[in-house]
Amino acid sequence: MNVLIVGSGGREHALAWKIGQSPRVDKVFVAPGNAGIALDAENVDIAPTDFARLIQFAKQNNVGLTVVGPELPLVEGIVDAFQAEKLKIFGPSKVAAELEGSKIFCKNLLRQADVPTADYHVFRDAESALTFVKEREDVPIVVKADGLASGKGVFVCQGRAEATDAVIRIGKDKEFGKAGNQLLIEERLDGPEASIIAITDGQTIVTLAPAQDHKRAHDGDQGPNTGGMGAYSPTPLITPEMLQSIEERVLVPTVHALKRARRPFRGVLYAGLILTNQGPKVLEYNVRFGDPECQPLMMRLKSDLFELLLAATDGSLDRIEPLEWTTDSAVCVVMASAGYPGKYERGRPIRGLEAAAQVPNVKVFHASTAKVGDQIVADGGRVLGVTATGATIAAAKLQAYTAVKAIRWDGAWCRKDIADRAIF
Repeated sequence: MNVLIVGSGGREHALAWKIGQSPRVDKVFVAPGNAGIALDAENVDIAPTDFARLIQFAKQNNVGLTVVGPELPLVEGIVDAFQAEKLKIFGPSKVAAELEGSKIFCKNLLRQADVPTADYHVFRDAESALTFVKEREDVPIVVKADGLASGKGVFVCQGRAEATDAVIRIGKDKEFGKAGNQLLIEERLDGPEASIIAITDGQTIVTLAPAQDHKRAHDGDQGPNTGGMGAYSPTPLITPEMLQSIEERVLVPTVHALKRARRPFRGVLYAGLILTNQGPKVLEYNVRFGDPECQPLMMRLKSDLFELLLAATDGSLDRIEPLEWTTDSAVCVVMASAGYPGKYERGRPIRGLEAAAQVPNVKVFHASTAKVGDQIVADGGRVLGVTATGATIAAAKLQAYTAVKAIRWDGAWCRKDIADRAIF
């Protein structure tokens, strides 16, 4: 069977690499892909939101399953468009994808389902949000843009001054475009964060191994939020008992609530959690694989990913064997361009990829690269996800950073403390 993956980042590279290992898969296409993905699959020059051309390509190339990587095409209805043409596609419908497309919808659903989450207030314009910030106690809060903002529309504010600035950036300056048409202000929760990613067909839920992302740009969780600067799996923060509790108190009620709302969910259900003294609480939901969490998860997964996603699409998850995972740990270190998550330059040549690939137990997943002549160049903010496995988190981290040191381009940088919280 041929498979089409929609997207161009590190997550899509990891999915293409893993799906391509299935004995049932003949060929993997990725639209539009990137320079690194071209080493493991065939790139197709079609934008993720060009549904008509993607559908045409799927029909002409006997694509048996399409897998959607990023959130934007899901929120815009790619699954509905493919299903209308009787094409199999893995992911939630447009109305179900609003779970990620609108943070306000998500919070309201969590409240209705009695899923633990932070207290919140909704604002339809910047002025009312500014009034709320001005009149409330000067305490830490979180300000969020309602819509999609590539992981950057969230501001963890120490007090009134920072919150005021965040509201202005989101609601008045429209730094995140129409995503800031409405705002959400939440109480700030304290505790470590963890990512729980599950696959569901709307009836059965298959939970993947726990992982932990690093959202802040700089070491020690300092600096602005990013799309993610690294991740590791498994995380010692999530015990088997806690995972079972999260399934029962978070995932199952969410799936039931979506079904009651006539938005049955089929696809990836990704709960971003914070582990508070009162127990795990949901920060937000995503409706696709996390990036960079996907990379270490794919390195650890022994089971056939294609079979898992096909079963979810066909509604037969209850018939698959339990997932198998390697006992090894995996660590992904994101290498980024100078200036990220702000403005950055493209087109700088990358050196050392071949040397990095020679480091044992390492796979370099490309997030934003392009090929110019014979040269691979940086083509975005997050450029590479250098991922390694090892018998322990410390061993995996050592291999990942050994490979990172082999790679160079002007302005390249990364966090130096990925996975440290699991070691010390």
